[in-house]
Amino acid sequence: MPRLMPPWEVKRKLLVKAEEETDSRYGCKPTERPIHDYIRFGVINLDKPAGPSSHEVTAWTKRLLSLQHAGHGGTLDPKVTGVLPVTLEEATKTVQALLVSGKEYVCVMRLHGSASKKKVKTVLDEFVGDIYQRPPVRSSVARRIRTRRIYYLHLLEVADRKVLFQVGCEAGTYIRKLCYDMGEALGVGAHMQELRRTRAGPFTETQNMVTLHDIAYLQTRWQEKRDEGAIRKFIQPMEKVVELVPKIIIRDSAVDALCHGANLAAPGVLSLETDIKPNDTVAVMTQKGEAATLSKALASSKDMLKMNHGLVAKTERVLMPRGIYPKMWHKRNG
Repeated sequence: MPRLMPPWEVKRKLLVKAEEETDSRYGCKPTERPIHDYIRFGVINLDKPAGPSSHEVTAWTKRLLSLQHAGHGGTLDPKVTGVLPVTLEEATKTVQALLVSGKEYVCVMRLHGSASKKKVKTVLDEFVGDIYQRPPVRSSVARRIRTRRIYYLHLLEVADRKVLFQVGCEAGTYIRKLCYDMGEALGVGAHMQELRRTRAGPFTETQNMVTLHDIAYLQTRWQEKRDEGAIRKFIQPMEKVVELVPKIIIRDSAVDALCHGANLAAPGVLSLETDIKPNDTVAVMTQKGEAATLSKALASSKDMLKMNHGLVAKTERVLMPRGIYPKMWHKRNG
């Protein structure tokens, strides 16, 4: 069957609806935020170690940076290692964007009986596409059967009864359950022996990944030498979280209304990315690249280009504080 395309391989083009200059007096590029705001609207690509829970390493990160709030994008079991995006302060609002951005893992599956490499590969191929899963007993969600998409399953190696494979999947896929189900399909049984997450949406283990030790060292440099470069070395702007989410770019005059919870109307749109469909999660961005809201598309890219009035996106999560851009709206619908 043809290979399904994971979110990080989707190529989108920018469609220009109108052009307008942005006012340099308001807002700024995310990478140019003052250091205090850079931290508040930041995210860390953390290499979670084996042992502690995702909640524990997030709490340690919060303590190291002396913050009030921190969150993480996608829980990893204590024994599981790898990519764990940790969102700081205001950036915790962006976490839901990772739910539509996909995950990737490398797993060692232990078979309970013998199976040929050819048979293992055949079974792995059968699990590519939409599958049904019931979360395991020890999960933190309701144990209802749900559908999850497997973008690809690459067999890397088979040694004795150990199977090494790479899987790209929709967020919320239980790899432990996937191993169990593949073992049943093989007729010998299987369980997950080791697991490492190599990607969470736009975050990978090859780009700007840091350990807790790195954070402690660079934070000390910042405290002792006020070295902003140390902070910017391990913290990225929260806009990284929405990198794989389709985007709509808006006029300066529309920004503050959205920050007050208004929905996005067609006249506020300057440009947008291709292949947006109704009900898709979209990131509404300023011309300077700042994330203003996470919204639900109410029209397709093609229709938005032609619309001169009416709503094009419903605001679901406001990401930018009020007042950064001037108020240029009135309290009335539309």
